[in-house]
Order: sequence, then C-alpha cells, then structure tokens
Amino acid sequence: MAQSPELLRRLLRAKDRMDRASHEAWPIHRLAHVSAVSASHFARSFKEAFGVPPHRYLLTRRIERAVALLRDTDLPITDIAFQTGWKSLGTFGRIFRDITGENPGQLRARERSSPDDRENVPECMVRAADRPDLKMAVLEKRRKTSVERMDRSSTEDLL
Repeated sequence: MAQSPELLRRLLRAKDRMDRASHEAWPIHRLAHVSAVSASHFARSFKEAFGVPPHRYLLTRRIERAVALLRDTDLPITDIAFQTGWKSLGTFGRIFRDITGENPGQLRARERSSPDDRENVPECMVRAADRPDLKMAVLEKRRKTSVERMDRSSTEDLL
C-alpha cells in the first residue's frame, strides 16, 4: 500500500528529529506527536516507509554515532555511551556487541591499529560501510548467534 506524500513528510519529520538528537529518548508517543498521527499508526507507517521499526532505527543511529566517536576521538567509552543516549554502560556494551560483533574497546583498538585510507573514500560510502546491520531485532540476533554457537560446538564434539 502506497503512503500519501503528506504522511511521508510527517514521518520524515520524526526521522529527522531522531537523526538530529539520537541521544534523546524517543518513545513512540513522542514521535507520533511530531508526526501528528496516532502512536499505532506512526509505528506501522514508519516501518512500512523505512523498512525498520522506529526503535531499531534509533538504535542504528546511536551505534553509528558511537562507532564514529570511538574511531575519531579519545573520549572514554563511558562518556561515549552517555553522549549517544544510553542510560547504562552495561546495556550499551551488550547491545553494541550484539550489533557490531565486538565490544567498544575491541572496535576502537581494531580501528586504530589498521591504516586509515578513509580520506580517499567519499563520506557517504564510509557511512554506508560502517552502518550497523539491524535487519532483525537485537534479541532475535542474539538468540540466532547463541544457537549457531551451540551448533558449532556440538559439531566439534562429534569430530
């Protein structure tokens, strides 16, 4: 079902607000208010328009920002967690690891140890390459990873 241009503009308004202030809390009712629609209509329409639910989109933006800060600054990981909107360092670390596959300290060490040729690559390409993969919910991704680990260990036991 195609969405009206007016609704898409309203959804983009909410998406732009999340982009500008991803460190803030963005519950569905607040985003719906920005878009001037009901909360349930907003959640359905956002996912239909952008392919991911609003919360997952916000997580992606926060992780993208955290990766950039880890790579480009010497800020402590705790400061980065709070600057990117996390209330708990433990939650930040767990979700960061679930999405990127490594903890913040490992990512920072890897980024700093490899030679940086990013200045020769257009910024849009760098951002696309660094974008976290959040095609599925974080809990679903965590569950899938643990099942894969169990399958590998049972296969290794057979050998």
